[in-house]
Amino acid sequence: MTHIIKVLFLVLFMLTISSFSQNPDQKSIAVTVYNANLGVVKDLRELDIKSGTSKIFLTDVAQFIDPTSVHIKINGEVIEQNYQYDLVSLDKILQKYVDKEIQLIGENNEFIEGKLLSSFAGQIVIEKKEGGLMMIPNTAKYRFSVGSLPEGLITKPTLVWLVSSKSSGKQDVEISYQTSGMNWHAEYVAVLNQNDTKLDLNSWVSVENHSGAAYKNAVLKLVAGDVNLITPGRTQPFAYTEEMRMDKGVAPQQFQEKEFFEYHIYNLQRPATLAQNETKQISLFEAGDVKATKKFYYKSGGYRPYYYGTTSSSGKVAVIVEFENKEEYNLGVPMPKGKVRVYKSDGETIEFIGEDMIDHTPNKEKVKLRIGDAFDIVAEEVQTENKKITDRVYEQAYEITFKNRKKEDIVVEVERYLGFYWEILSSSIGYEKKDSQNIIFKVPIKADSETVLKFKVRYTY
Repeated sequence: MTHIIKVLFLVLFMLTISSFSQNPDQKSIAVTVYNANLGVVKDLRELDIKSGTSKIFLTDVAQFIDPTSVHIKINGEVIEQNYQYDLVSLDKILQKYVDKEIQLIGENNEFIEGKLLSSFAGQIVIEKKEGGLMMIPNTAKYRFSVGSLPEGLITKPTLVWLVSSKSSGKQDVEISYQTSGMNWHAEYVAVLNQNDTKLDLNSWVSVENHSGAAYKNAVLKLVAGDVNLITPGRTQPFAYTEEMRMDKGVAPQQFQEKEFFEYHIYNLQRPATLAQNETKQISLFEAGDVKATKKFYYKSGGYRPYYYGTTSSSGKVAVIVEFENKEEYNLGVPMPKGKVRVYKSDGETIEFIGEDMIDHTPNKEKVKLRIGDAFDIVAEEVQTENKKITDRVYEQAYEITFKNRKKEDIVVEVERYLGFYWEILSSSIGYEKKDSQNIIFKVPIKADSETVLKFKVRYTY
């Protein structure tokens, strides 16, 4: 009913608010956000509890609350718990006023009174007080006025408890619950130095609140880790500037990190307000002069099939930036999973050169970022032999030609997938065994020259 109605809700809101027997004062609120569309809210209120059996109401709860997760601490007995979410809307008010008197107000403030007979699909039918029927299509411009808010409708999602207490008076009541619509993720900005040997690392967390409630001056905690959830909940760029370069070493942190069960928990050292439909960015840590290494990487075999009988293929050589999450390299902090954006100065300005995702990375572990593909390095792979020696033995030979058009010497790390039951008969460059199915060659290539890697494999089945 887009064009029909402007409902006079102000009086109704006031009636609704005054209908609650309790007006609890919030003493504190704490929010723990998981990176799994989950938030846990702990709300401490001072409530005036009457002796005997009575009802208490809690409004301003999250719209996407999981009612089965609600827990209340009270000096008394909880008899019954309800979650009411039949919220006020124009359609619901009209539906509950069928067969009741309502008043229409036209564009020129003319009044029409009558009984509402039908309200469906944006069209209504009224039996006028003076007689006759009035049928209003959804293009008509009328406002409606009703006597009171229909029973059962509320203006905010509300938790209602039926409690029994032996005494009267104010007491602290703690309510906790889970809600979907909350998430957080880490974002990193890395800036390489001129020689690609060190980087400055700036980490932010983005906290998203779409839970249907706001949390003012909340104690904020973030949990990093993969939490197992049986049932999914109900659901509905950071730019780098030259001025943001940090001092060397690790800067003071806004979050205090500690181990928590098999996860890591980050406690913000100040209150924070999470508004509804807001994404809040908070600095997690800053570290400078982190030791880094740039590598060239080529993946051979197992992912690039030879189509229609061809025996050759070409592939890209990836550019990798690696660093170790160690204290001696000015880092050594648990790193939550997130996107890492990498920048480098071209001598005049800081420019974006690539990005990658990292998983949760503990202290003392290596971080490997695939930044992009090398422009001036070409790889061409050819199968030169494919022989059947016996019914159970096959031999295959390969050549991979690397063309380095850069003005500097490089080394390309070649990872070759071999599968099972293999044996290297010969190779032009030494290799190391990564695992049962993969080997690694480190191929040196002079500036503006070519190097051919040759190897022969025997498979015995």
